Amino acid sequence: MSKPNKALSYLGLAMRAGKLAFGEEGVLKAIRSGQARLVVMSEDASDNTRKKFLDKCQHYNVALSENFSRYELGAAIGKEARVLVAVLDSGLAQLIKPCLVKPPEVEPIE
Repeated sequence: MSKPNKALSYLGLAMRAGKLAFGEEGVLKAIRSGQARLVVMSEDASDNTRKKFLDKCQHYNVALSENFSRYELGAAIGKEARVLVAVLDSGLAQLIKPCLVKPPEVEPIE
């Protein structure tokens, strides 16, 4: 199983375990209350949403990753399109984080 598919599978597992917050208000509440361990934002989030959650996650010291499309995130958790999800369990967050690392850009050899 490839790394992105593994991350999406773990997000589905977190959803079934009840350890996921989603939607702008739910994720914001989880960040402010200190429950969020990892926030995954879709790559196609609006600029306003991106800035708001980059600032919030930085202020509250929560890991943030921009991966997948809103439709991939939604499908992984059994919902329609979702732009933001927050993992509330530290064990699951530790499983998901290594799967979200994008490979470094490889420069072409001339």
